Amino acid sequence: MVKPKDIRLIQFGAHVRSIRKGLNLSQDEVAARTNLTKSNLSEIERGNRNLAFTTLLEIAKGLDVEPKKLLDFKIDLGMD
Repeated sequence: MVKPKDIRLIQFGAHVRSIRKGLNLSQDEVAARTNLTKSNLSEIERGNRNLAFTTLLEIAKGLDVEPKKLLDFKIDLGMD
């Protein structure tokens, strides 16, 4: 049985993609600035991969933004 994706990961990934595209950066460019592979970044942007805190910091470094910017979006915390 396939487990459904966590909506929070999908929302986070879409936010990261939006920031990256807004900065006119490719996944290759961001990956080159970090310890991440393009494949890992793609998985995160599609909401297919949960990530560690250190990965969040690497993404922030690759995008040249403060880590808090990556968490500044409307998220469904499932508290309804």
